[in-house]
Amino acid sequence: MSEPELPPWFKEQLGRLGQLQQSLQAIQMQKQQVEVEIVEIDKALEELKKITGEDAVYKSAGPVLIKANRDEVVKELEEKKELSNTRVMVLAKQETRVKENLKEIQTKIDEMVRGAGMGAGTKPRAE
Repeated sequence: MSEPELPPWFKEQLGRLGQLQQSLQAIQMQKQQVEVEIVEIDKALEELKKITGEDAVYKSAGPVLIKANRDEVVKELEEKKELSNTRVMVLAKQETRVKENLKEIQTKIDEMVRGAGMGAGTKPRAE
């Protein structure tokens, strides 16, 4: 005996669920990368605060290191950290929205499975 064909509206909801799960995973990975970047910036700033203005400071310029002014490097890192913090906040908001959408879709799918709406061509009631 073969399994019955799933209704198109149910397949659509399952597809949306998969897409949202992928989006959530991508957002979480981006957020984690930016958080790691912030930790690295904090470590660099901590080390820069330990040295004096006379000590040599180098910064990366592609594959080479170039001598740089300590205060300018600190300023650049602080700006980069500020931008990264903003990016984390944006990603956190996106993450929250996607999680809410996932929860809604999962609830709809659960209702579809529990309800009698699983018959071929039958749609769940509109809410």
